[in-house]
Amino acid sequence: MKENVKKPIFRLTVSAVFIALSTVLSMIKIYEPPLGGGVTLFSMLPIIMLSCMFGMRWGLGISFVYGVIQMMLSFAEVCSWGLTPWVLVATFVFDYVLAYFVLGFAGAFRKFGYLGIIIGTAFVLLLRFLCHFATGVFIFDIWCEWDSVWLYSLCYNGGYMLPELVLTTVGAGIIFRLPQTKRLMN
Repeated sequence: MKENVKKPIFRLTVSAVFIALSTVLSMIKIYEPPLGGGVTLFSMLPIIMLSCMFGMRWGLGISFVYGVIQMMLSFAEVCSWGLTPWVLVATFVFDYVLAYFVLGFAGAFRKFGYLGIIIGTAFVLLLRFLCHFATGVFIFDIWCEWDSVWLYSLCYNGGYMLPELVLTTVGAGIIFRLPQTKRLMN
């Protein structure tokens, strides 16, 4: 088989397996707050790995697909919250599609080597937190019982995204040091 035929097939196959792995890992919750979100067992790491392996453009496409899958898995639960149609659409766009889409930007840091991948992992998880923080402030302020919706959103979303950021960044630090991962990156 010609080399130019093998590359797209390899890319698609690895991407499909890693998206499936991320989806399964997203169902393993270490902590789950009452109004959505949660700390998972490295669920975003395979998506970040794909972005670092195949570049940012490919990573953005893969992370978009992953975000849509996460949205579909949570569709019934989110619809049961009694949101208006516009708020429901905004929730799906910002809390799912955009929040997971930003994971693809990790590929922009791969040219800086191991340290770049670690910084990129932390950066994209910070971007994901900012997406959830914004929806907490502008969409879910109706559920805020605190004096400051900004502080409420920071505490609620930070309560699960900070551990997720630390866990995933440490996981990336370990997995990107493995010789098998180095071989895949080349």
